[in-house]
Amino acid sequence: MPLTSIDNNAALVVLDLQVGTAGLPSVPNALSDIIERSVALADAFRAKNLPVIWVNVAGGSTARTQAGAGGGELPDNWTELLPELGVQDSDKKFSKYGHGTFHDNRFAELLAELNVGQLVLTGVTTSFAVESTARGAYERNINVVVVSDAVGDLDPAVNENSVEKVLPNVAEIATSTEVLEAIS
Repeated sequence: MPLTSIDNNAALVVLDLQVGTAGLPSVPNALSDIIERSVALADAFRAKNLPVIWVNVAGGSTARTQAGAGGGELPDNWTELLPELGVQDSDKKFSKYGHGTFHDNRFAELLAELNVGQLVLTGVTTSFAVESTARGAYERNINVVVVSDAVGDLDPAVNENSVEKVLPNVAEIATSTEVLEAIS
């Protein structure tokens, strides 16, 4: 479904652009492009007095999986947001402890406080953080827009599957240019 509109109760949610993910490969969009587009969107949202929420992942499930535990060695500051994001004092920060933001009630409570009814999502990884957050929002009757040129994953086929097959069932898919045009 193409972009209908950016609602007057929308929030930009930028997922997992932090020290711990900065060195990972990102396809089809390079991390530098995701950062640049996320920053441009943040500026546009702030100009319209719409919330900008920077999300970092600070932990996760300890449940067993077929893939096993991943992550490897992480630097001490792995949860810190990247300085080039230009996070402002007026922005919100949110630490999550799962793939998506809705793993407990805290994110839904934050959105209720801000009176948010639409999420515009950017960040990494498409198949985990973005997809999980989009699904959680959709299940709560929150409109979702995934910015296709401001998300990335470790594997191009996985990213393509998320953007072309999974996410259209729970979100509208738009480019950063389309979102910027709709918000202006």
